[in-house]
Amino acid sequence: MNIILGYFLAILVGISLGLVGSGGSILSVPILVYILKVEPVLATAYSLFIVGTTALVGGIQKAIQKLVDFKKVILFGVPTVIAVFITRMLIIPIIPNIIKLSATFSVSKSVLIMVIFANVMLFASIKMIRPMKPVIINDNLKLNYPKIIFQGLLIGFVAGFVGAGGGFLIIPALLFLTKTPMKIAVGTSLFIVASQSLLGFIGDLSANQNIDWKLLITFSGLSIIGVFIGTLLSKKIPSENLKTGFGYFVLLMGLYILSKELFFN
Repeated sequence: MNIILGYFLAILVGISLGLVGSGGSILSVPILVYILKVEPVLATAYSLFIVGTTALVGGIQKAIQKLVDFKKVILFGVPTVIAVFITRMLIIPIIPNIIKLSATFSVSKSVLIMVIFANVMLFASIKMIRPMKPVIINDNLKLNYPKIIFQGLLIGFVAGFVGAGGGFLIIPALLFLTKTPMKIAVGTSLFIVASQSLLGFIGDLSANQNIDWKLLITFSGLSIIGVFIGTLLSKKIPSENLKTGFGYFVLLMGLYILSKELFFN
């Protein structure tokens, strides 16, 4: 029964990416951990593959519609990809399974990852719920390259640690640092998410993760179907209403995960 429910919800992961350009990992990690019973560290690796393949399909759709700025994909994506790859290949494997925070208090690696993930969800939900300030488009804007590179590295480390695609962080950065129009920011973000997530997953492969390919490919395939559904729905539903509603859902999910891991684990 859990498998059927998990696979049904996989379609929602893709719908989320197709509708608002983010939120894939915010849904996929809880589905994998709490419904499909995948160990949290492995679930973050699975999430990178699922979100990466799904975002790639969505990004190609946006590119066909000429809604991708490939110059910004490279500018923002390269530092992000490097940070994700380093985090998954070098940092995650050396974190001990039990982390002692004091003489009397310790926390497992799995709980730590889920607690940090829940906090990322809460941060993302606030960004989605709050009305976005209008962005003044300036074609002659001089880009602050050091700031863009720093933001890319920071987003990459966060995304790599919790197995997130990071679209909810990348889109605001594109909007406010590079003054990219919203529709192009979504398409550009999908390509950045795809590249960083898939390379992060490759970093996990080198760490000899025990991958259940049947589960992973089935989940990813259903998510890709969801992307096509989400893209169709996005043409009929106001994006601001979708973003706000999804933000409240993410807020509730984040609070649920935080309370479960801290008080009911």
